[in-house]
Amino acid sequence: MAMTQPSNLFISVGKQIKDEYGRAIGKVASFAVNPNGKFDGVFIKQGDGKFLKYSAKHVKVDDNGEVTLISKIRMTATGLYDQIPLIWRKNQALEELVEKKKISTEMYDDLHNSFDGALNQLKSEAQKLMEEIDKETARCTLEIKELNYALVNLEIEREIGKIDDQSYQTAFSIIQESLKKGNLEKSDLEAMKTRLSNILLGEKAQQVEQEAKEKTEKEAKEEVEEEESTAEKAPTHLSSPSPDLPEPPVVVYVKEAGKSNV
Repeated sequence: MAMTQPSNLFISVGKQIKDEYGRAIGKVASFAVNPNGKFDGVFIKQGDGKFLKYSAKHVKVDDNGEVTLISKIRMTATGLYDQIPLIWRKNQALEELVEKKKISTEMYDDLHNSFDGALNQLKSEAQKLMEEIDKETARCTLEIKELNYALVNLEIEREIGKIDDQSYQTAFSIIQESLKKGNLEKSDLEAMKTRLSNILLGEKAQQVEQEAKEKTEKEAKEEVEEEESTAEKAPTHLSSPSPDLPEPPVVVYVKEAGKSNV
């Protein structure tokens, strides 16, 4: 979400910036402004003292000046959710227009090739994004596993009396909060991949359905043309009797007088 409210940005300086799951990333140090006076980025001082610049489109600022960093994966996925179905619907509308003869074949070909090129590019981006999601999901899985090990070790140390109750409660809360955020991120990543997969499968299913429809219509047309061609080539003597053939003989049976019927 682009930063569009300068007043919110000014009160954000010095505040913590967090990711979508509430993890602290650093503090807002300053903002990048383009020559037109629009904010196009934010400078963040991380916990290790390093400075990073994030694009404005990845930053969300609420009315209280709280800053949240939106992940690149989520931003890309959100764009693909809208763009892929939109291009597919435009392609379908184009098919209907050419069938109704509202546009020329030449114009149809140009636009169809353009839409196909854009759609293939978006599908390629979706596949790459799903691979990136898989890597991030694996990272979350490993992080969750390590946190669970940490929790078990904490319990062991408490059982053998190496850690007091206050320290245990503090550490337990930290680990539980981290587990909550890790599981939430993993669930979000899996949901994003599922949605992208469904969009690609839905688009493919629609394409297969369209191709099957076109194939059926083509086969029906070819069948009609073949029947008409066969009827035209059929020999005429098979369809009507010859006028030169003799009439069939007539047989008359005469009953002789005096003989009984047996």
